[in-house]
Amino acid sequence: MTRSPHYGAFLETVAKLEPAEPQTILERLQADHEHSPYDFNQTSIDIVGDWGERLGAIQRNAFTGSYYRATETTAPPNFPFILLMVFDELEETAGVNLSQRYLSIPELREHVCERCGCVRAAFDKALLQLANQNIGKVELSGAPMDTGAKEAKLGIKQISLAESGGLVSTNQSTDLVMNGVEQHGKQYYYLAIHDDNLTYTQETNK
Repeated sequence: MTRSPHYGAFLETVAKLEPAEPQTILERLQADHEHSPYDFNQTSIDIVGDWGERLGAIQRNAFTGSYYRATETTAPPNFPFILLMVFDELEETAGVNLSQRYLSIPELREHVCERCGCVRAAFDKALLQLANQNIGKVELSGAPMDTGAKEAKLGIKQISLAESGGLVSTNQSTDLVMNGVEQHGKQYYYLAIHDDNLTYTQETNK
């Protein structure tokens, strides 16, 4: 942020507007830096956005493309409320009014993390705790992902240091986005909520 004016300005703008789509961020940057020596265009937004993701400064909703800061490593205490709110919104978008509809965990994860500003691992941990504390009310399903659930248009960008030679490698994978949650060696891809009256206690030691 200190040595790259473009990167620093991008992160500051995301912090002001989050969540925000790239075009919205670009328009704000162009307006704020109209009289500065720094130019911003779509390519520069894509580049600094990619590095922001890889360095863990921001996350990007793989379904909508919106950027946001992921500063929280644990889910908030009101995680069940946020999850239910997103669940209802996704039900409405799907156009199905069923109290026991199964929704994609990957899609729920992306939208809840955006709403909470938390990392994806925090969502997974909180969801498993919620399911364990609300047996009969919250159901995880291990059914294989169907076509309708594979609508993520963006992959998760990561960076890693090679074991030898000091080489840095980057990758982008849609498969990472579409991972479910794992419990006792089994993958679960769908969530059903049968009762909105949920209890939730954060277990920080697990």
